[in-house]
Amino acid sequence: MDSKPNNDRFLRALRREPVDCTPVWLMRQAGRYLPEYRATRQRAGSFLAMAKNPEIACEVTLQPLQRFDIDAAILFSDILTIPDAMGLGLYFVEGEGPKFERPVRSAEDIARLAVPDMESELRYVMDAVRLIRRELQDKVPLIGFSGSPWTIACYMVEGRGGSDFGRIKAMALNDPASLHRLLGVVTDAVIAYLSAQRAAGAQALQVFDTWGGVLSPAMYREFSLRYLRRIASELQRGEGADRTPLILFGKGNGPYLSELADSGAEALGVDWTTTLHGACLRTQGKVALQGNLDPATLYASPDTIRREVRSALDSYAKGNNGSRDGHVFNLGHGMAPDMDPEHVRVLVDEVHAASRERRLG
Repeated sequence: MDSKPNNDRFLRALRREPVDCTPVWLMRQAGRYLPEYRATRQRAGSFLAMAKNPEIACEVTLQPLQRFDIDAAILFSDILTIPDAMGLGLYFVEGEGPKFERPVRSAEDIARLAVPDMESELRYVMDAVRLIRRELQDKVPLIGFSGSPWTIACYMVEGRGGSDFGRIKAMALNDPASLHRLLGVVTDAVIAYLSAQRAAGAQALQVFDTWGGVLSPAMYREFSLRYLRRIASELQRGEGADRTPLILFGKGNGPYLSELADSGAEALGVDWTTTLHGACLRTQGKVALQGNLDPATLYASPDTIRREVRSALDSYAKGNNGSRDGHVFNLGHGMAPDMDPEHVRVLVDEVHAASRERRLG
């Protein structure tokens, strides 16, 4: 599992090393916008049935690589596997997203939580990682991932997605000690989970802090950033060229990029509300940057997509003293189900062509 991928420009970019062109992968690149994904989901019966079957998870992970010249695969799974393994009873309602049968609402609920065993309760994830690595045949690297402690806790306390976060914010304000106990055990689980994915063969790791941006600055630093720092500090990732890079992505994390750059992570994901130029200035070359095209750009015409890709590439170089090294191209968030796969192809091809031209020029 320690062999090097044939196409390693994604890993090289995360180490801020020179590459022939800017690597690109896309959040939710394996998803409902692909007709083959929809066919697989119909055959499997449900999202959870796909995620919990290593063979199907592998099949879905590889689908976008069979269509597009992307530079990394990302494990097909869900950020809520950890609380599901903790016994909260994850289920999905069509059109409403994830819900929990037993949300965490009290100190007693928190006291019952324990870090799951990664090779029993979450073995299906590790088996999927092992199978995907084997099927990839070292063509491109495989990214493993987890939700952030704050984001996972949001779902655990609210009991569902798409909420106004009233319950968990009330806990933060009225009983911060209980929320810190919850975040502590979730952080322990995230570290163990990412470590197990790395041991199973994941070659880069990403933490999705999807809901960090809903917090006030003081609450963000106390309830999100604090635990992201713990992950970056305590997650064992190896040394030197063999080090497994960690990417911290947060929707709405623009105001905190300078602090996140000091966390110890190798890279930061940036959403579209912050320019790459500005992100470079805030992070001062301490980390690689990933992002940050507005996903809605994929609804635009092919020529507009090409123009916006070039604009993002140039924004990064402008902020990075003219250098294009240390940039992984991505969207600022995930793709939507009604996006056109052919527009995705235009984006991916333009990233490679335009960045290669700029390096040669």
